[in-house]
Amino acid sequence: MAAPKKTTGKGTGGAARSASGRRPKPGATTSTEPQPNPVPIGGDLGSDPTAPSTAPAKVTTRTGSPSRNSAVDPAWARRGDALTTSQGQRVEDTDNSLRAGPRGPSLLEDHHLREKITHFDHERIPERVVHARGAGAHGHFELHTSLEEVTSARVLTEVGVSTPVFTRFSTVAGSRGSADTARDVRGFAVKMYTSEGNWDLVGNNIPVFFIQDGIKFPDLIHAAKPEPDREIPQAQTAHDTFWDFVSLQPESTHMLMWAMSDRAIPRSYRTMEGFGVHTFRLINVTGKSSLVKFHWKPTAGIHSLVWEESQKLGGIDPDFHRRDLWNAIESGAYPSWELGVQVMPDSEDQTFEGIDLLDPTKIVPEERCPVQLVGRMTLDANPANYFAETEQVAFHPGHVPPGIDVTDDPLLHARLFSYIDTQITRLGGPNFAQLPINRAAAPVNDNLRDGYGQQAIHTGRTAYSPNTIGGGCPFASGDAPFVHFPLPVDGIKARKRAQSFDDHYSQATLFWNSLTDVERDHEVGAFSFELSKVADPAVVARTVGNLSNVAAELAERVAANLGLVAPAGAPEADAGTSPALSLVAPDSGPIDGRVVGVLVTPGVDVAGVNALRKALTAAGAAMHVIAPVGGRIKGSGRSTIVADATVFNTDSVVYDAVVVAGGVADIDPKSAMLLQEAFRHHKTIGAWGTGTDLLAGLGIDPDADGVVTAEKVGRPFSSDVVTAIGWHRHWER
Repeated sequence: MAAPKKTTGKGTGGAARSASGRRPKPGATTSTEPQPNPVPIGGDLGSDPTAPSTAPAKVTTRTGSPSRNSAVDPAWARRGDALTTSQGQRVEDTDNSLRAGPRGPSLLEDHHLREKITHFDHERIPERVVHARGAGAHGHFELHTSLEEVTSARVLTEVGVSTPVFTRFSTVAGSRGSADTARDVRGFAVKMYTSEGNWDLVGNNIPVFFIQDGIKFPDLIHAAKPEPDREIPQAQTAHDTFWDFVSLQPESTHMLMWAMSDRAIPRSYRTMEGFGVHTFRLINVTGKSSLVKFHWKPTAGIHSLVWEESQKLGGIDPDFHRRDLWNAIESGAYPSWELGVQVMPDSEDQTFEGIDLLDPTKIVPEERCPVQLVGRMTLDANPANYFAETEQVAFHPGHVPPGIDVTDDPLLHARLFSYIDTQITRLGGPNFAQLPINRAAAPVNDNLRDGYGQQAIHTGRTAYSPNTIGGGCPFASGDAPFVHFPLPVDGIKARKRAQSFDDHYSQATLFWNSLTDVERDHEVGAFSFELSKVADPAVVARTVGNLSNVAAELAERVAANLGLVAPAGAPEADAGTSPALSLVAPDSGPIDGRVVGVLVTPGVDVAGVNALRKALTAAGAAMHVIAPVGGRIKGSGRSTIVADATVFNTDSVVYDAVVVAGGVADIDPKSAMLLQEAFRHHKTIGAWGTGTDLLAGLGIDPDADGVVTAEKVGRPFSSDVVTAIGWHRHWER
């Protein structure tokens, strides 16, 4: 990968002024000093994703093609130099209201004042009840392995076709103002603008859910949200009402195991898996049905934060995940995921090896049904406007192209109703599909008319079918490619669940069995922390009782931390293991998008720093020079190096590895703490030359796992650093 370069500045019409001191005209550029350092990829506290650029603006539509006179064009509402009303009328003065004399009352006829204030009053739309805090990006999906044997959907059968996508990541419980790194489920919603209509694969980073039936969803969210009498706590489940609810719903136990694991505190959006959660149906050209579960596998690997990091980042940089995604795309380190499918026979009982495929609290272990990778999604463009795109994008799990269909999962069926109902409230009416970010790439011709937000200008007399006055158009096609699978329906109407939904613990035990020792420690710590915040002892006891049916060790360790005695349970003795459930990788992986901090002081080995930067850039990572002060740092001889951050505005938690450069003879207490903290969080530590001598004095064993040292920077040292970072963490120490 070529070294990412930061471009020079460009006036944005704000406080920027020309050399003459006059404010430049809109669109005029101002010169600034060039910035020689790479655009950061990860959570750089000093970076600003909104920083101006002198690079020519590349205006594209969501499909990636150059914009023309289209409402999708980001420049559509910013044409011309003069300020106008929303109707294009030029405004002479926007600093003073129209008054009856300089000291008289304001006049109702000031339509510019009314328009300006009215729009301001309504700038905020209702935020999402769940998934309120999110980040999104444009990209494309390209199929490399056809699934034509099991589906007729072109997006899954036409190899090599590039399909535009918009993907939104989010937390579930918090409001828009909460922090990115809270312990929570993450939304992973992908809108594919296929030639046969939009496909919304609306999933999470966890493959199961808390409940089996959507009728319980309002109860779940009411319990997880801030308690209504005090409106706290925000963006966390460590409180009585959440644990009261889930302790009374044993079906939540499997999901709780995932939510209390490292999966709930991902390192970044780029390093988390995505899942469709539900079982869907694939239908081929002959009408044969198969059942499928969808997966998104990150090419950068699956990595998480440790608990202390997530807590510190919530205060140091609550936008850590948003910033990371934006910076990665801006620097050219495009995040990507492989789309994987687990395809299973559509049997009469819709089970697979005893697993009920209609139960959203169950997985199909990958060892029993391997995930077949069929295509890649790459995100390569940030939104032009957060509100217009990321905030207004509307998903629906029933938006599927021909060849894909839903199943009778009772949670999925509730979502099919809920999503449309939600969009009508949030986006002001039934025409949310006409918003540019939601428009289908396939032709649209319906009889839907009027309503709030209507953007289409319909012509003709007929808005109904059938008709003769309008020539019969639009007409229902008898050979329409989308059909609901003709599944026989038979049964007595009753509020009951299938008996196969009654197993609430065996897969929770499977999850526990599959974790490494360090992951089990994290699981115990998470349960202990959350339950320590619960004031009602009956709720705590009930939860520990449920855990005793998962694993005796888990229940006993959590109970001991809470000063309790765990009751005897009845965990599944033969639940087995699934290595795919563990986050601890068997080998070193790619380091694309990782961020490495290098500590320097005056006298630093500049040549060594530059050599390490070259090696890290070649491996797809970014490097930040951390110095005692900002500006240029004098190195050995006449060389100098520019600081990207100072010890006072950065922290170890924003880096994936920390290196002490040669030529550093002493470091300040803040830098010492930064190194010790990175070591405690099991990150890669590097040093060369005099930097090596400093480690032992800080209590960092130069011979410990994940600590790389050398006399000077060379191929062995750089290669060893890259390999060590690829392990993500060094749990052995």
